[in-house]
Amino acid sequence: MTVYAIAQLTITDRAAYNRYQSRFMSGMSRYKGRVLAADEHPLVVEGQWNREKLVLLSFPDEAAFREWADSPDYQEIAKDRKAGSTAVVLLVKGIA
Repeated sequence: MTVYAIAQLTITDRAAYNRYQSRFMSGMSRYKGRVLAADEHPLVVEGQWNREKLVLLSFPDEAAFREWADSPDYQEIAKDRKAGSTAVVLLVKGIA
């Protein structure tokens, strides 16, 4: 079943986050992931939202997501994401 990773970010160190962002796409296809959306200024239609950026990723299943998220490749670049932002990351199951 397809899963979606939703990351809601506040960027705290632009240089560190830009390093992360510049290396991010190189590993996605290797792990069967796709970036569906990335927006630093999403339009809040209802309610309040206290983050700056939203990223929506798609993976064929949870195992593919975990393989990517736990991979040494991603863990290495994630150091810059963690140094350059705070995040809430959700994993959501698609509808069969």
